[in-house]
Amino acid sequence: MQPEQIIRRPIILTEKSSRLRDQGNKVIFEVRREANKIQIKDAIQTLFKVGVVDVNTLIMRGKDKRMGRGYAKLRNWKKAIVTLKEGDEIQFFDEKAE
Repeated sequence: MQPEQIIRRPIILTEKSSRLRDQGNKVIFEVRREANKIQIKDAIQTLFKVGVVDVNTLIMRGKDKRMGRGYAKLRNWKKAIVTLKEGDEIQFFDEKAE
């Protein structure tokens, strides 16, 4: 798999991801379910040019959603919590204060 296929999107607009980013130099990504920790680490290092110390993964269960009178289940997805090397940082937004 190509690195662009492994990393789906960053999860950056939650309280937990903001706290982890500020305190522990960690970033959270949604990744493909088939990807393992080694592939995720290589993809992050290739795409963002940062050092990766550790990768923790977990499977998030899909939620049940109402569809008319019945229910539909959203797909399960994989989340990766990536610990970056000290001094490295990934900028998703232009964070200049005015």
